[in-house]
Amino acid sequence: MARTRSRRPRPTVGLPLLDIPFRQPRPPRPPYDWLSADDLERIHTASLEILETVGIDFLDDEALDLWQRAGAHVDRTARRVRIDRDLLLPTIATAPASFRWRARNPAHDVVIGGGALAFGPCGGMAYAADLDRGRRPGTMADYENLLRLSQSCHALHFAAWEQVTAQDVPVSARHLHRVRAAFRLTDKVVMEAAHGRVIPADTLAMMRLVYGDLDGDPVTGDVINVNSPLRYDERMLGGLISYARAGQVTFITPFILAGAMSPVTMAAALAQQNAEVLAGVALTQLVRPGAPVIYGGFTTPIDLRRGSPAFGTPESAWAALVGGQLARRYGLPYRGSGGLTSSQTADAQAANESLWSLWPAVLAGTDLIMHAAGWLDGGLTVSFEKFILDLENLAMFGHFLNGFTIDDDALALDAIAEVGPGGHHLGTDHTQARYRTAFFPTTLADRQGHDAWLAAGGQDAAQRANTVWKAMLAAYEPPPLDPGTAEALDDYVAGRERELTNVRLYD
Repeated sequence: MARTRSRRPRPTVGLPLLDIPFRQPRPPRPPYDWLSADDLERIHTASLEILETVGIDFLDDEALDLWQRAGAHVDRTARRVRIDRDLLLPTIATAPASFRWRARNPAHDVVIGGGALAFGPCGGMAYAADLDRGRRPGTMADYENLLRLSQSCHALHFAAWEQVTAQDVPVSARHLHRVRAAFRLTDKVVMEAAHGRVIPADTLAMMRLVYGDLDGDPVTGDVINVNSPLRYDERMLGGLISYARAGQVTFITPFILAGAMSPVTMAAALAQQNAEVLAGVALTQLVRPGAPVIYGGFTTPIDLRRGSPAFGTPESAWAALVGGQLARRYGLPYRGSGGLTSSQTADAQAANESLWSLWPAVLAGTDLIMHAAGWLDGGLTVSFEKFILDLENLAMFGHFLNGFTIDDDALALDAIAEVGPGGHHLGTDHTQARYRTAFFPTTLADRQGHDAWLAAGGQDAAQRANTVWKAMLAAYEPPPLDPGTAEALDDYVAGRERELTNVRLYD
């Protein structure tokens, strides 16, 4: 089925976030290697020893069958698999180093791997929050508004992930409503849950209604979370096998809280992360050699005084940087996270921790940076105000990474000679010709003097973000969707919603 191209949102005075072109930033310098080659090799070797001697639990019969046929050491009673390096390394070598992820609008296709960054929104939040209504259980209306914001700002390259759980929709039907809303309200790349086998099967069926044949480039995908330490549960394995078999994307991502799900030292946490990822990557290739798969890193310390995750720390920055090195060692695209914070509100703590997540992810050469907008409250809440604050940061990263030009025109020696010592450049032809485009056009920053700021209402950044997300929703225009496709999606959702009442989704 032919894909459609969308109209650009109406330019809106005072909202430069709406005018950002869709492009993937490409860092002008190689990724930063934190570890020496020898230290990286020690982590690699430790990971192989974990896989060969301790092993990984795979709580799914089909997964055990795949490993047994491949020649791994399978203990079916314990459901544990030990993987020799001579099996593991040739198997992961069939995974692609890069791939194109198709969007409904071809102009919004995303390339994963090869040096370009892609930013995705937060996902999996149970609560939504804004300054008007406070924190409350997420609803379908909240989810749809977050889709509209994700579609409108091209600093985000993905529009549809489960930015918030629609708790007013029955559990059995949530995935159906999410996918339909993603196609109605966006034309960017769609991600949908890889949970069990029923949800991926429905997702793939709805993708075929929009894209037709799925034997080409991938059109959907999702995170496969390892149940650390060293265990893949039935739900995640069902999703991994279903998506890999269909040639769709999986992000193999342990969620390791060092000190709880791994030893407290970062060296041990990273060795365990690497073992868990490599086992999952290898399984995708046993299912379908060449299936697109991403090396995922989400290792961070636990707050040993409280038992809660600690985000935006120096230790999590080390993990992000070394995760990128490890992914490059195996020729795999790398997924990291940015915008992470434990703060309960969009305050200075949230800003500091978020940037301590984003900067290491960018320096690490991360190909896909998830949770880049909206994350709050340790991942329990999506904040509309923080969503906008994060979008501004992503836009600034895009501007920064594009760099600046050095040529005769940019050096402006004639303008320097014209003004000479002691003058100013505000009125020169050189400045006037570049007045609108010379610098990053902020949407949120307030640079007035104190008296002018007070006279304008004395708003802080979160209050200004509140105004901006409402203005963005007011300016939103849905991308076109073929009426026949829309009707087919409606029919599918209605039929499956009836069939799935009281069905266990994760079987």
